[in-house]
Amino acid sequence: MSSIPFPAQPQSLADLLMLEPHGPDTFIAANLDTPWGRVFGGQVFAQGLRAASLTVDDRYVVHSVRAYFIRGGELAEPIRFEVDRIRNGKSFVTRRVVARQSAGAIFNLDASFQLPEDRADVQVWTPPDVPDPERCESISWSPLHERRIALLDRDGGRFAVWQKVAGPAMNEAVFGACALAFVSDDVPMSAARTVHPIPPAPPPHPDILMGASLDHATWFHRPPPVGEWLLFDLFAQGWHGGRGLAFGHVFTTSGLHVASIAQEVLVRERPGWDQPEG
Repeated sequence: MSSIPFPAQPQSLADLLMLEPHGPDTFIAANLDTPWGRVFGGQVFAQGLRAASLTVDDRYVVHSVRAYFIRGGELAEPIRFEVDRIRNGKSFVTRRVVARQSAGAIFNLDASFQLPEDRADVQVWTPPDVPDPERCESISWSPLHERRIALLDRDGGRFAVWQKVAGPAMNEAVFGACALAFVSDDVPMSAARTVHPIPPAPPPHPDILMGASLDHATWFHRPPPVGEWLLFDLFAQGWHGGRGLAFGHVFTTSGLHVASIAQEVLVRERPGWDQPEG
């Protein structure tokens, strides 16, 4: 892997998205520290989208991103993003990105960009009636973004969270999409687990289950605002074979529907969790 020096800890999402060129359509990126000791899925999702955008003309805007999380990323090792220019069309541009570390591929992503068109604009979905973010409980785990619980309905399998990226923004249109991509991986697991028969253990007790993101999709309907609160309203779709699915929508504080997301997650019992102590 690259010996390019990176800051010990990115101070903002803009820092995290400052990818270093490392050959034709290839980029190197730093990692954000996490409490669980592995690369945050939203980080590699946002960096992959950023890498794809660096090979696309600025006239095109991203409208769809789909990705698979292949293996957990190592925090101590930079990530290498390799972009394949699948197609350059008149209206649409398609890119494929593979993220690698020394152990091999850890993530792959497909992104589609569209030349903006002035056509029908219809919104069907509306946000739930929830408290403003200033009146909600904070559950942030990183200084790079804020998140606050707006709604938790275990019986209905619904989980809504306000999220906002903190710190300075990049002076580029793609930053809003990358910021939404970054935080979009931070809610689906919690939403899916609202209906799991084994609930999360309350602190300070260890959780019986361990989980990981499997695949993730985001559709951008309208340009996301930069540096503002976004409401992620997700619904659990059930569980089978250790896999759960969450689907939902993203709204601005004014109720504008800016994106839809879907994610499949995996949970398993921790080894030895049911064995008596000693």
